Amino acid sequence: MIEKFQNLELWFVTGAQLLYGGETVKIVDGHSQEMVAGLNQTGIIPIKVVYKGTSNSSAEVEAVMKAANNDEKCVGIITWMHTFSPAKMWIKGLQALKKPLLHFHTQYNAELPWDSIDMDFMNLNQSAHGDIEFGHICTRMRIPRKVVVGYWKSEEAQRQIAVWARVAAAVADAHDVRCLMFGMNMNNVAVTDGDRVEFEQRLGYHVDYYPVSSLMDYFKKVTDEEADALVEEYKAQYTIKIDESGEEVYWQKVKNAAKAEIALRRVLKDEGATAFTTNFDDLGDADINDPNFVGFDQIPGLASQRLMAEGYGFGAEGDWKTACLYRSLWVMNQGLEKGCSFLEDYTLNFSSEGTSSLQSHMLEVTPLIAVNKPTLEVHFLGIGIRKQQTARLVFTSKTGAGCKATVVDLGNRFRLITSDVECIEPKPMPNLPVASALWIPQPSFEIGAAAWILAGGTHHSAFSYDITAEYWSDFAEMTGIEFIGINKDTTIDGFKQQLRNNEVYYMLNKALK
Repeated sequence: MIEKFQNLELWFVTGAQLLYGGETVKIVDGHSQEMVAGLNQTGIIPIKVVYKGTSNSSAEVEAVMKAANNDEKCVGIITWMHTFSPAKMWIKGLQALKKPLLHFHTQYNAELPWDSIDMDFMNLNQSAHGDIEFGHICTRMRIPRKVVVGYWKSEEAQRQIAVWARVAAAVADAHDVRCLMFGMNMNNVAVTDGDRVEFEQRLGYHVDYYPVSSLMDYFKKVTDEEADALVEEYKAQYTIKIDESGEEVYWQKVKNAAKAEIALRRVLKDEGATAFTTNFDDLGDADINDPNFVGFDQIPGLASQRLMAEGYGFGAEGDWKTACLYRSLWVMNQGLEKGCSFLEDYTLNFSSEGTSSLQSHMLEVTPLIAVNKPTLEVHFLGIGIRKQQTARLVFTSKTGAGCKATVVDLGNRFRLITSDVECIEPKPMPNLPVASALWIPQPSFEIGAAAWILAGGTHHSAFSYDITAEYWSDFAEMTGIEFIGINKDTTIDGFKQQLRNNEVYYMLNKALK
């Protein structure tokens, strides 16, 4: 069991009724227990599925839904109608339910027993009937849910449930996320700002400003011995590369970077925060030459890279929306192979071999996506309040298909945008010592980039090789925000029409409320 998910549960509730007698319900119960055990045994679904019995009346449905709401371990409900379950008895329970819902349209038996099928078999195995009845009431009540159709032993059906399960865990986690802003949004940038009250109301994330002066109080208390011990960890984990800074400057800057990491880590722990943003114009005292100077002597990029790898959400330049989104991405990505990171669209490569976009940031890209062991380097960084020699991990990303995601505030709603991309191998960049990825948006650079811009996408994104648009679509469904995806089938004309249709939908929806 994946550590992040080991204390979580998915509740499996079977719909039935007492019309056919108690013996029939016992058979239904036995089938359900066998199915739940089978779902758990495959190892495909990363969260334990727990059978919560049959619901045979309105009171029983309402009771199990309310119990799910009040159980912190439960991150979602899976429903399946074994027999015909009259949907009016689900109304009060669905009204009460606050957890994500998955409707599993399946059947206990795979094939019909053609030679022996009779009315008793028909009355018992009525998923074709019961699930359609249940689906109607969910649609009538405008209940958001995921519908998975397929035989319960099918790997594809279980894969779809696993996607939903990971997203449900991330949505549950989002309601416990506290994001600290060390400094505020920078330089009048619009796309990284937004309505933090609506953001918490809709998605659950709580975002607070945290004074850099208070962070410096932690920084002052970090000892040389603590920093030296962390530097030894760096030596064990990364390739040491001393370049133009020289050995003395190199080790001093690395040690100072370690102190910054220790301070940040302690603040986040003490404040119960799992996400943060930085502002490279607000790093403590302004004058580094003042003998009483108290502040970071460099942007805490190395700390950000390492903290992201451990699951802390991060957004550069005060980008609290991306910081929170990355945290959720990291939760969804647990136990998967290729990794995830915060990234920024940096510069373009118009080439006869194919146009691509170089993704990086000044420093803050996590080594979870590195193709090889990162090198720990110190180089001059001429931006922000600290134009100083600065420690950072340098690497290039893995190649292969991936998906970037962002969330933007459009004033009347939040929009979650994804773009499928293909990461390719870059040419050597000896004079650009940063972590980076090079990708081509799908279906082509021209269409993918234009669609992203038309949708109002950001220059920051939460990127993963493992978490596809399917996950983000489920995430948007669970949180009640708009979703729009860019992929191999996207055309500009079709995409523009989708944006127009969505705009009309949300304007009318607001007017009707």
